[in-house]
Formats: sequence, structure tokens, C-alpha cells
Amino acid sequence: MAKVRFTETALRDAHQSLLATRMRTRDMIPIAEEMDKVGYFSVEAWGGATFDTCIRYLNEDPWERLRQLKAEFNHTPIQMLLRGQNLVGYKHYPDDIVTKFVEKSYENGVDVFRIFDALNDIRNMQKAIEVAKDQGAHVQGTISYTISPVHTLDNFVELAKDLEALDCDSVAIKDMAGLITPTAAFELVTKLKEETDLLVDLHCHCTSGMTPISYYAACQAGVDILDTAISPLAWGTSQPPTESMVAALQGTEFDTELDLKLLAAIKKYFDDIKEKYGCILDPISESVDADVLLYQIPGGMLSNLISQLKEQNAIDRYTDVLDEMPRVRKDMGYPPLVTPTSQIVGIQSVMNVLGGERYKTVSNEVKEYMKGMYGKPPAPVNSDISKKIIGDEEVITCRPADLLEPEFDKFKSEGEEKGFVESDEDALTYALYPPIAPKFLKGEAEEEELCPRKPDGTGIGTTEIPTEYSVEVDGDIFDVKIMPTGFIDVEGVKNPIVSDPDAIPSPMQGLVTKVNVNVGDNVNEGDTIAVIEAMKMENDIQADVSGVVKDVFVEPGDSVSIGDSLMVIK
Repeated sequence: MAKVRFTETALRDAHQSLLATRMRTRDMIPIAEEMDKVGYFSVEAWGGATFDTCIRYLNEDPWERLRQLKAEFNHTPIQMLLRGQNLVGYKHYPDDIVTKFVEKSYENGVDVFRIFDALNDIRNMQKAIEVAKDQGAHVQGTISYTISPVHTLDNFVELAKDLEALDCDSVAIKDMAGLITPTAAFELVTKLKEETDLLVDLHCHCTSGMTPISYYAACQAGVDILDTAISPLAWGTSQPPTESMVAALQGTEFDTELDLKLLAAIKKYFDDIKEKYGCILDPISESVDADVLLYQIPGGMLSNLISQLKEQNAIDRYTDVLDEMPRVRKDMGYPPLVTPTSQIVGIQSVMNVLGGERYKTVSNEVKEYMKGMYGKPPAPVNSDISKKIIGDEEVITCRPADLLEPEFDKFKSEGEEKGFVESDEDALTYALYPPIAPKFLKGEAEEEELCPRKPDGTGIGTTEIPTEYSVEVDGDIFDVKIMPTGFIDVEGVKNPIVSDPDAIPSPMQGLVTKVNVNVGDNVNEGDTIAVIEAMKMENDIQADVSGVVKDVFVEPGDSVSIGDSLMVIK
């Protein structure tokens, strides 16, 4: 037995899990020098949802964040979470983009690449592992841990052996929902140490409440690295607290030898950070919830799901969505719930609940999943559901990326011609997020207000004109909702709510990315008439009748709310 090393997650997974990934770079840099003194195995500070959030909400360049952090961490390796062929996006990217992304990530400051695939399909990890090894980085192959009728201990051990054969330096057990029991942790770590020569890292979230016990069981089995979060950003859907685990292991054969006084100073800094971001912290995310053993939503997904339901004005349907999620997961062949499959399953569950009919609205990502474009599901998908979604389209059996044409040069030249791409890093940002990157790269994006206030300066709210009021008449209180007709122009923003019974309403709040029809076009029921990006997924909006397009109220780039009219079909 040897001392256990820690990976600190405060700068990535902890705030992704509790604060919807909203921590700004300017709040990371002041404490980085102190964190560098601790003696962590690594500091996870990049990847996951941070890349997306930087350009979507924070108006920050994620590449610049990485460079700034690298300048502060002189002794501690910076670690990133990489979704295999998905990189930091939500679909597979061609090999040339994977290669360039990994090369540039290493060049800009990533030392440790934790590489996983949401389906544990090793074909989707091979290219990223190969390129990261070529750079000389530490490569941590990953097991996406889950519980289902088709996942077994032997499956996970075989995957670890395959990762070792690809020359990985370590293996991570990524327990994104906090499902691993102490017994299961002991058995899996023991088996991995027996069957491979890899360092073993256990990464768990505290959602179920049993993670600290599982961590100790893993120590007894010979685990090498544990993932923890400084205490203000620990517990709930985040990781166990760093200080508590350091104290728990003191005086044992697993003693980390980390300095609790130094950690106390870092803890004090993050106390202030937690208070600053308090308006984002949802009590649900911070709580222990043993129901996770039923619905298996990972930490990062849970806080984002809550945030997304609030965006859709549907937080009252939270429990319904949780109930729907295991059903969707079974329909899709029991994928482990980790990005992007957690997003795909989660958002489809939201659509099934809010749409009033299961699979009436289906994201493009669900269609691609059913066609095999994300890899091989752990179990066969529900054939009836698959037929409803993709009809008789062929399901592929090859490595999905083999079907993708190179794209990096196309995105780079296109971005340079349009004047918003100046570097390979810019080109990669554009290639990963074509709908939202141009606005950011042009310098037209604005930083999301952290805790917006109502016009009177009180409470957390927005600057929208209210449409619901309580009205008192002769001592009786009536709740009144104002439903405008026609177009309203509020500070130049179209808000198309029309009274025409043939208007097609938006089923969600989001960004219009495509409008596929023009006035005068004939459409058939079921035709895709527009695409709305909502909750990081592209959703086809289909005509519910056959007819002629009489009016179109939106264009690409418009933001819409639930119920806003998209067009009229007679």
C-alpha cells in the first residue's frame, strides 16, 4: 500500500456540478498559486462543459483560460475531461479535428487527458488516446461506471485491459452519478489492480451520500488517486470534500501527507466564491438524494437539468422528468448517463414530458444515436421506438468516425473568410460550436449577468416585462395572465405571439438555427420546418398539418420562448 494522491476538481467538475459551470476565469486565477502548493496529483481545470459555457454564457475564450491557468500552475499538472470522439461537444467530430484539438490542448497547457466514451465504446476513444500519447501527455483511459441489467464487473475489467493495450498511463472509474457502493468499489479496484498494471483513479459524486465510504473501501483495495473538491464546492452532486478526506486518511497507510492548514486557506477563498455564486446554487444540487439510485442522473447533468427546466418555465415538471428518464434510458439500450448521452437522454425526457406525447419531438442527436452514430449501445434499443424515430433508415455497425469527412481546413478557411477566425484555436471553437461560436469570435457576445435583479433592485429576476399579475377586485384576488397578439417590439426584440389558430407554436425556449421553409411553400405533415437549439441539443420542429406556409415569423438567430409562433400553415 502507498499513500493516496488527490485530483482537485474545484476548477471544473465541482462548479459544473453545483454552479452550472458558471465560475469565471477571474475567480480562478487569484487562488491558483496557493492551489499549486498543495501537492495534488493534478488539478482538473478544463474540458467537460467549461468550453461550451465559456463562449455561450461567459464571453470568455476557453483557450485563454487554459493559458492563464497554466501560467499559475508551475508544479501541478492541469487535467482535462475529454469526451473521446465528442471532444468537448455533443456529437462525433472527424479525426482531423480530434487530432488538432488534442494537439492544441496539450500545447496550451493540458498535461493529463482523462478520455472517456459515453457508451464505453473503445473505438470512440482510440484516436484521442493515440494523439495525446504522441504529445507525451499522461493519458487516463476511463470506465463510465453505471448500473444496469447489462453492465458487469467483468465488462469493466475487460475495458480497462483494452485501455492498457492502447498504452494508457492510468484508468479512471468515472462514477458520475454516485452509484458505486463500498462493496462494488472494493471489488472493482481490487480486480483492476490484479488484472492491469495501471494506476487506478476513482472519481465519484456524492449525490447518493455513500461516496466517502466507497472512497475508503477503494483505499483498502489499493486505489492510487481519488477525486475530491475543496469543501465549499463539495457534497451533493459534487465530489467529497478534500479536507475531510485528507483528515480521514491521516495516520493510516493511505495518508496523503497534504497540509490541512494550506487547504484551510484555500477553503476560505472558496467560501467567498460560493457566496458570490449563491444565486446559481440550487438546493437540489447541494442535497443528498438517494433517489439517484433509481434515476441515475450524474452530478453535472442534475444542476444543468434544473437550470434548463427553469429556462423552459417548467421546473414544476422536475419530478415527471426524473420519472421519465429511466424509461428513455431503457428505450435507448441502457447508455451510461454521462455527457453527451446524459444530455441526449435527459433532454428527450424533458421533451417527452413537456410535449405531452412521448417522442413527438425528437432531437437530431437522438436520431443520430438510434442510427448508431454515437457507437454501439450497451444493449439493443427498443425497436418500436427506433422505428418511430428513424423509420427504416439503416443502422451502422462500423466505427462512427470512419464515416466522417475531414472538416478542420473547411472551418478554418470559412472562418478566416468571414473575418472571425485568426488562429487554429479559433477554428476549433468554430468547428465545435458552429451555431454559437461566430457571435463569440466576432466579439458580439455579452457576458451573462451572474445574478440579474428586478428593475426595482430586489430579488433575482430578469428585465422582461411581466405578463402575469395578481389583481384585487372588491377584496378578491385574481391571477391574470396577459396574452398579447400580433408582434410586440421590446427594445428591438421580436416576440411573436399570434392569435391565428393555424400558427405553429414553439414547443420550447431556445435559439432558431434553421428555417427550412418560405412563404408559399407546400409542406406535408411531419416535414421539418425549422430547427431550434435548446438545452444544447438541436431539435427539429415538424409541421403538424399539411398545407401552405402563409407567414414566417422567425429567422435564424432569433430567440423564442415556449408558445411563440414560428409560422402559419393553412
